[in-house]
Parts: sequence; C-alpha cells; structure tokens
Amino acid sequence: MNVFALKMLVGDRLKYLGLVIGIAFASLLITQQASIFYGYSHRIGAWIRDTSQADLWVMDEQTEYTEDRKPLTDTTLQRVRSIDGVAWAVPMWKGYLRIRLADGTRVQARLVGIDDATLLGAPPQMVEGSLADLHRDRSVLIDVDSLADLRLRHGLPGEGPRAVKVGDHIDVNDHEAIVVGSFRRTAEFFWDPVLYTTYSRALTMAPPERRQLTFVLVKVKEGVAMADVQRAITAATGHAALTGAEFEATSEKYVLAKTGILVNFGITIVLGFVIGVLVAGQLLYNFVVENLRYYAAMKAMGATNGTLVRMVLIQVAVAAGLGFGIGLGGAAISGVAMAHGGLAFEMDWRIPLLGAAAILVVCVIAALISITRVFRLEPAVVFKG
Repeated sequence: MNVFALKMLVGDRLKYLGLVIGIAFASLLITQQASIFYGYSHRIGAWIRDTSQADLWVMDEQTEYTEDRKPLTDTTLQRVRSIDGVAWAVPMWKGYLRIRLADGTRVQARLVGIDDATLLGAPPQMVEGSLADLHRDRSVLIDVDSLADLRLRHGLPGEGPRAVKVGDHIDVNDHEAIVVGSFRRTAEFFWDPVLYTTYSRALTMAPPERRQLTFVLVKVKEGVAMADVQRAITAATGHAALTGAEFEATSEKYVLAKTGILVNFGITIVLGFVIGVLVAGQLLYNFVVENLRYYAAMKAMGATNGTLVRMVLIQVAVAAGLGFGIGLGGAAISGVAMAHGGLAFEMDWRIPLLGAAAILVVCVIAALISITRVFRLEPAVVFKG
C-alpha cells in the first residue's frame, strides 16, 4: 500500500511538481524572512557582545537600549568598586556627537570613551594601528567600514574626493582629533560610524553636563555568584546591573517594540504560512478528488479508512519533505547572496526546526481537508459510470 501511495503521488508529474513547488515556496518565505528578522534583531546587541570583557553593565534603571543615554553620577564608579565580589570596574562614556571631516563634510557619529589606564571596553579587533595609540594626544579610532563610507566630498587642496583614512584630522564636536587607527566591529543594527577614544578625552569632547558617566563595566571575581553581585550593586547604587545577555535582550525588546520590523516580518511569515495552506490544500484536495476511484477500489477490496489515511499521510510527508528541503536550500543560498550585499541574514539552528514544524502543520491541515472526502467515500462508486 505504501509503494502504491507513492506511485499515485508521482503518477501525475505536473500536479506532483506543483505540490512540491508550492510547499517549497511557502518554506522559502517562512525560513528566509525568519532568518532576516533574526539577523536584524541579533544585530541590535552586537556592540554589547563586542564589549565582552565585562560581566556586568551598570546603568540607569530607565535605560532601554544601547543608545539610550541616561548618565550616572561620577560617584557610582567608586561605589561599584567598593562592593565585595567585584574584580574591577571601569567607566564608559557613549553618545552621539557631530563630526566634521577635514573638508567640512559633517556627519553624526557615536563616540565611545573607555578607561584611560586599562583601555578595557575597547573594540575587539584592530585593523590599522594599535589600541595603545589612544594614549597619543587627540587620538581616536574609527571602525573600518565607516572609513570606507565616510568621504571627503570636496577633497583637500591638491586632491579630489576620497575616503577618510588613518592620519586624517577631524573635528569631534568642535574639538580637533586625529584618526590614529581603525578597528573591525560586528555588523550592527545602527548604521552610524563608531569612534573610540579615552574616557577623559570623551568627556572633554562631549557637551558639559553635571552627570557624564554612561556605563560602568564590571568584572566579577571567580567563584562569586553573579546574581549576588548584581543585587549588591543595585542595593548600593540604586542602578540596574545587567549581564550582557540581559542588556542585549532588553535592547532587542525595546527596538523591536518601537519599530515596525516585528510586524513587517511577522506579516510575511504569516503570509508564507497562508500561501502554503492554500496551495498545498488546493493541490492535495484536487489530487485526492482525482484519485477517488482508486481509493474506492481499495475500499471495495477491504481497505479500511485507517489504511487510506496512512496512504494520504505518506503522500503528504514525501511532498512536504521534498518541498521543505528545496525551500530551505533556496532560502540559505539566497540568504548568503544577500548577506554579501549587507542584508542581515542569520539562520539560527532553531529556524529550520520551526520552519519544518510550520510546514508540517500546513500539510497536516491540507491533508485533513482532503481526507474528509476519503472518509465519506462509498466503495460502490467504483462500479458507477
């Protein structure tokens, strides 16, 4: 019976290919859009993951994401350092400032100021220069992607328009700075250029405020429970102390809630699901209707409803497996191609599993719709006309 069910499935090659292609298209929509959504949401916390030296981030309890600057008092740093279980704690300044390039081109950028002595909180990978160059006068580092994107539109005397390069002079909020190196960062959700300098220099460049400290980065001593240190910091300072994963989750939740990304990708994923149900359901229904005489003949020969249901489910499983495999492969290939163009595509291992579950639900729904005709089938129909 199982072999006969497969022969029935592939007997009409046009309908068989249409069924597989319909499921493949639904699979591609679901897995591709889910991977792009995951890629964008995962990029929101990229800067946090790059700053991996710290176990905890101390911040204002109302801070909602990485670029939400709610400064702390300078005494917060000393309070954190005095807590048992803290191996080290260093300050960080982060915020948006105006940048003017050497030819007068103006852009908006994010400036990060890290601890002067230890340079903890620095970018993960240097490309040109060294991290120690930040100890030079007026020095800043720029991410390598922004070096390629930032252009002197008017050029300098004796040369035409060109990209910014190491050694160029720029103004950061009307303070002269020199680009002494470049670094590579993980692709982020936020597209603005990122500059690093020392904490004290960042305070000089930033507009004066009574509160200037943005974050305190904390390393917990070995053998000390993270949760205990978090509670102690909150009790001593009144501020939130989040792990990198917690800070990342908070940022993702806020950005996704405040933008249309979740809704847009959710609509596309649901659309793929609906298309899969309609296409697979229609094709399966037509397939069963056109083969009613065969099911009737098998019923007349003593086949039970259970046997016929098993045959239909085998046909559905084969078509769904092939369609999902083709769709998943298409999503992966197109995703790799789009990733080279800068699109956030990241297929987490859970996406194929969830995609397979979605397609399985689609095909089971379609099978249930088509099987009802088999249940109502009278064996005598095989002897009519």
